[in-house]
Amino acid sequence: MLYFIPAWYLRNEWKENEQFWHKRRMQTETDDTVKQIQLFQRNAICEYEILLLSYTPNFRHFLHRQSAFRAPYWSVFDAVQEVRRKKQAVFSFHNLNWPKNIEFIYSPFSIIAMLDGERYAQIEFGEYGNLIQVDLYRNGQVTRKNIYDDRGFVSCTSVYENGEKAYEQYLTEKGTWKLCHFADGHVTVNPRSNQYTVHTSGGEDRIAFLKTSYGSMEEVIQEVFASWLRTTRNTDIFCIAAHNQHLAMIDRLLAGRKTIFSVFGNRVSMNDKAVVQSFSQGRYIVTDSEDNLQNLLKQADLKKIAKVNIPPYDTRLEPGISLQLSVQKVLFPVDSLTSEMLEAGVKSFAAYLESNHEARVHLFTRKADFNREDVLLRQVSEILGRNGYPPEWARKENKNKFEFLLDKEDQIPILFVVEQCVDELSVNKCVREQRLLVDLADIPDLFLQISCVGMGVPQIVRTATQYMRPGENGRINEDLSRLDEDLKYYLESLSNWNQAMIQSFELGKTHTTQYLIERWKEVIANIENSTSTTVGNGRL
Repeated sequence: MLYFIPAWYLRNEWKENEQFWHKRRMQTETDDTVKQIQLFQRNAICEYEILLLSYTPNFRHFLHRQSAFRAPYWSVFDAVQEVRRKKQAVFSFHNLNWPKNIEFIYSPFSIIAMLDGERYAQIEFGEYGNLIQVDLYRNGQVTRKNIYDDRGFVSCTSVYENGEKAYEQYLTEKGTWKLCHFADGHVTVNPRSNQYTVHTSGGEDRIAFLKTSYGSMEEVIQEVFASWLRTTRNTDIFCIAAHNQHLAMIDRLLAGRKTIFSVFGNRVSMNDKAVVQSFSQGRYIVTDSEDNLQNLLKQADLKKIAKVNIPPYDTRLEPGISLQLSVQKVLFPVDSLTSEMLEAGVKSFAAYLESNHEARVHLFTRKADFNREDVLLRQVSEILGRNGYPPEWARKENKNKFEFLLDKEDQIPILFVVEQCVDELSVNKCVREQRLLVDLADIPDLFLQISCVGMGVPQIVRTATQYMRPGENGRINEDLSRLDEDLKYYLESLSNWNQAMIQSFELGKTHTTQYLIERWKEVIANIENSTSTTVGNGRL
């Protein structure tokens, strides 16, 4: 059995990242574990299960969003709360016990319950219209927040005093409190319900908590997780998403077990001694990119640990539609750039745009702040103005004016546009329309590169990567004074662009779903056979 331990946490708390439907998602939900689970589920690589260490009352909805609804899982908090329900339930706020004279006001975002002219409660919903939370008020201040499980019951209730959270209680399906987590961090166990449930091959064991009070929620999670681990076999493999939230616990509980650490993006620092110490206890380290692999190879303490680069994303060959558009869109990621590099890049683009009136620069950002577009356009506009170019090249389009009413400013073309993409679906939609990717960051955006390979979009980057072969599907630009030449090479020669597109598709054939499956099968086989081979070139 292969067990996945994900890093799905809310601001480093032992809680899920579920949110109200009307709040903009501030970060993508898709990470290495999500992609690994999708890969294993769709291709039956081996038997697997997800191990949830965090409190996740809406986990079924999360799985549905990730197209992994039937993925098997075990949850620490389900064990603590003795939850036996498995299926989602339709649960309406009308089913709650409301006072007789309650009046519901339907706002565009939430439902407000009014009693005798005062706000009594506020009802919040998730992305699927499911009841998530009910906040109760008294004298204008919140006094309690009830969190609902998507299986149809109150899962947790938080009590507030003078507007500040005093404690929260985790409940069973019947409403009995099991744990009380106080604001100072300590946790008490209900003496009248002091057992948790662990399912075994022989049925179900109810185990008493070792203590009546714990210093932190992590201590509770560790005790329950340790009890569950006793039901596993020594041949089982654990694939752990590298995250500081649980690495120390993993060190203590999985010492000597067959473990794989999955490194994704900059989720952990390779310069952190505690992280390196944790990795040294594993059998394998799987990275999402060649850059992370090279950083690991520099660690002397990890020389004996097998390492391999297996990207979480596969390349799906799907030609883009940029040739069907009347303008040439150039994607320019800006999140990782220093202010100096952003200014240098905008200046280089502006110089080129004077001669190519069909080109447009699309400023790509993953940051979801509501004012992110305004901030970026203001920055670019100021850069343009300082360097003698029309600041109006970077502005929002005025969609409320007819053509004959446009003033002089509106008649100046918009040449810099913001592409604000948080989730992978919006990224793919954006890349599909791009003629060229220009990534001037020291380490290019991995998902953007993979998307460009699959859609045949040429790349201009500062360093070569596994997804950009210089002279084939892209060019290396170490000197911005040459950016004008690189842009002309692809935007003003359809022959050069077509050749790069063909090479992108050829490269994409080596990073397909089947490629990822084979890499994972080799890792699992090597661990099962207790072999260990350090890999430095991205292949086993």
